[in-house]
Amino acid sequence: MQNIRNIAIIAHVDHGKTTLVDKILHSCQLFRDNEETGELILDSNDLERERGITIVAKNVSVNYKGVKINIIDTPGHADFGGEVERVLKMADGVILLVDAFEGAMPQTRFVTQKALALGLKPIVVVNKVDKENCRPEEVYESIFELFYNLDATEDQLDFPVIYGSSKQGWMSTDWKEKTEDIFPLLDSILANIPPAPVSEGTLQMQITSLDYSSFVGRIAIGRVARGVVKENMPVSLVKRDGTIQKTRIKELYTFEGLGKIKAKEVSAGDICAVVGIDGFDIGDTIADIDNPEQLAVIHIDEPTMNMLFTINNSPFFGKEGKFVTSRHLRERLFKEMEKNLALKVLETESPDSYLVYGRGILHLSVLIETMRREGYELQVGQPQVILKEIDGKKCEPVEVLIVDVPGEVSGKVIELVTQRKGELLIMEPKGDLQHLEFDIPARGIIGLRNNVLTATAGEATMAHRLKGYEPWKGTIPGRSNGVLVSMDKGMTTAYAIDKLQDRGRFFIDPGVDVYEGQILGEHIRDNDLVINLTKGKQLTNMRASGTDDNARISPAIKFSLEEAMEYIQSDEYIEITPKSMRLRKIYLNEAERKVNAKKFV
Repeated sequence: MQNIRNIAIIAHVDHGKTTLVDKILHSCQLFRDNEETGELILDSNDLERERGITIVAKNVSVNYKGVKINIIDTPGHADFGGEVERVLKMADGVILLVDAFEGAMPQTRFVTQKALALGLKPIVVVNKVDKENCRPEEVYESIFELFYNLDATEDQLDFPVIYGSSKQGWMSTDWKEKTEDIFPLLDSILANIPPAPVSEGTLQMQITSLDYSSFVGRIAIGRVARGVVKENMPVSLVKRDGTIQKTRIKELYTFEGLGKIKAKEVSAGDICAVVGIDGFDIGDTIADIDNPEQLAVIHIDEPTMNMLFTINNSPFFGKEGKFVTSRHLRERLFKEMEKNLALKVLETESPDSYLVYGRGILHLSVLIETMRREGYELQVGQPQVILKEIDGKKCEPVEVLIVDVPGEVSGKVIELVTQRKGELLIMEPKGDLQHLEFDIPARGIIGLRNNVLTATAGEATMAHRLKGYEPWKGTIPGRSNGVLVSMDKGMTTAYAIDKLQDRGRFFIDPGVDVYEGQILGEHIRDNDLVINLTKGKQLTNMRASGTDDNARISPAIKFSLEEAMEYIQSDEYIEITPKSMRLRKIYLNEAERKVNAKKFV
C-alpha cells in the first residue's frame, strides 16, 4: 500500500482556506529559511489577490511522516461550483473549514453536499477561534445538523473536529488549549482519511483539470484511478461522447510542493500531469490502448444566467485595446469553454454577438475582467436569467438568500427583499446580528446588493446559492430612476456639471471625453434625460460681482464591474476596455432610441 492521502479543502469565501494551506506548506518546511514567500501563496493570479477569493482550484503536495499528502485548494463561491465539482473527483477526503463565529454558510452547504454525495470522509476544522464572540460549540452542533440534513452516512457523521487559528498557525483538538503548531491537523489527516486505494488492472485516468505551458502546450491533470501510467506509453483518449482517439504520453509529472517533478511512472491513487495528448477536454478518460474503458463523465450543474457579449462599436473603439474584432472575441470565448466547464457560449444571428451562459454575476464578471486585462475590448448587455418549462409551467431559478444584519436595520432589508418577490423563511438572532433567510428568484438578486448595502450603511453581509427551479413569481420592479444621457461628443466641463447637479447624480468627473448616447449619471425622476455636459462658460469682458461663484461639484459615483452589470437595463450596454468602463445606450442617437423604444419594453 503506497502512502498517499488525497484531500480537498472546502469552505465558504473568506473562512481561511488559502491561509491554512500556506501554514501547512510552511510547517512541512517546503521553503528555505531565507526564502521570501509572502502570504496567500496559492492565490496566484492578480484577480484572486485583489478580490481575496479563490477562483481556480489548485494542487500542491507535502510530505509528512513519510506520507505524501496531495492538497486541493477549492473555490468557496457557488458561482465557481463547476471548478469544485470536478476537482472533488480527485480526493478521498475533505477538510471542511468553518469560521468559529459565522458557522456553516450557504456556499459551504453547496460544496459539502457535493463532497458527501461522492462518499468522501470529512474532517471539520473550526477556524478563527481566536476571534472575539466566537462560538465553537454552537458551530460544531450546526455542522452536525448540516451533515444530517444532507444525508451523510454514519461513518461521515462520526467526523473528527479540530479547532484552531490558521492565521496564528496552531491547531488543537480542544479550542481552549492553544498549541504551538498545526501538526494535530496533519496527524488527524493520517489517522482519518483513507489511503489512496491501489487498483490493479488496465489504465484508467480521468482528466479533471488542465494547465498550460507555452513550451509544451496544454497539460492534462487528473488522478490515476486504475493501473499504472508510464512515460512514452501509447494510450487511448475516450472523449465525453464515447469516441476514441489513439495517442501517446510524452512526459509525466507528479506534484511536489508548489511545483511539479518529472516521473517515469505513476500508479493508481496519485495525482499527475500528462504532457503530449492533443485535443482533450475536461472529463475525458485516458485509458488502455487495446481495451479502453471510460470512467463516468463529470456531471456539472447547469448555468442559470446569460449575457450578450458583443464587439465594441462605440465612437471610442480601438483606442485602448489590442483585440477588438469579432474573430478575436469568438476565439477567446471558445478557448475559455475548454477549461471553464460551467460556461457555455452560443452564437447568435449577428456575427458580432455571442450569448454567454454562466453560474451567476460573479462567474461572468471574472471572465470579463480577465479578458479586459488581456487587452480585449467588448460590450456586454444586461444579465438575464434562464427560464425553463417544467410540466407545462414557466419556471425560473430560485436562490436561498442569507443576510446577517444589525437588528435595528433588519426591517429595511426585509422590505427590500420582499419587494423583489423574496419570501422570509427564518429570522433569528446570531450574536449581536439578526440572521435572515429568504427564498428569492435569481432575477431579484440582480441589483439587490447595492440597495441592501445602502440601506444598512454597509453593515449587511449577503450570501446566496441556487435552490432549484420554481414556477414564475411574476414581474419584479426594475431600476426606479432614469439616466442622464449625453447629447454631444466632447470633453465634460466643471461649469456644465455644476449647473446640472440638481438633475441627478453623476458617474463621471470634469475633463473626461464623452460621446453621444453615453450614460453620464442617474436622473432624479423615472425617465431618461438628454443633457449636454460639454458646454463651457460664455466668457464676456463684463464682470458683475457675485456671478463668478466657484463650481462646487459632488464626487462622481464609481461602479465596480458587478455593480454596473446589476445597474444597467435591457436597452443599455457596458463598454469595457483595458483602461476604462463606460455605460451607454444601445442606440446612441436620441431619434433612433425613440423609434426602437418598443423593443425593450
